[in-house]
Amino acid sequence: MIRVGVLDYGTGNLRSVAKALEAAGGRVTVSDDRRVLGKSDLLVVPGQGAFGAAADVLRRRGLAPFVKEWLAEDRPFFGICLGLQLLFEGSEEAPGVKGFGILPGRVRKFRPKDRTLKVPHIGWNQVSPFSGSSVARRPGVPASRYRSLLPRPDYFYFVHSFYADPEDRSSVWTETDYGGRFCSGVARGRMAAVQFHPEKSGEAGLALLKSVLRTVSKGS
Repeated sequence: MIRVGVLDYGTGNLRSVAKALEAAGGRVTVSDDRRVLGKSDLLVVPGQGAFGAAADVLRRRGLAPFVKEWLAEDRPFFGICLGLQLLFEGSEEAPGVKGFGILPGRVRKFRPKDRTLKVPHIGWNQVSPFSGSSVARRPGVPASRYRSLLPRPDYFYFVHSFYADPEDRSSVWTETDYGGRFCSGVARGRMAAVQFHPEKSGEAGLALLKSVLRTVSKGS
């Protein structure tokens, strides 16, 4: 059974994420202790709330270096919502606050020209494999087997006002339309992260989490 460490850094929704991962077949531990989390086969960083507050908590608790080290070693990682946004250099939500800087680019606020589209973007929306997935990877950027886990469009649940805008399009895994196409998932090496919430997405979300755990179990 895959040992899943869910990083507890004071954000909401941890219980539902843990329960979903358990339903997917993982042996889940929710903790803020890097020694405990370090024994995991998969590190999951979820999160709801504000980018700046989350980054500050991670810094004050000394957890940011742990996550960066984990990612630098290309150990299996899955981010959800803020867990995706924090991978980038910064966010318009919190000017001057640094993210992990693992992926080049920033997190931007939705500004739809269509005024019928409300912000935040809340509810079910279609997630599709990135149409530019054939973009050549940059030298030194590892491929990701996570890309095969969403071979066709499906619907997932979103709650967010900001979206990731990667500079390196080869890291984009999935995209979604909300007044224009935006990156709803990234994948690189053994790292993957999504803007939507698998734990709130019914059968589709559970299927995705099961696929992530299977991929980790195969040592991909």
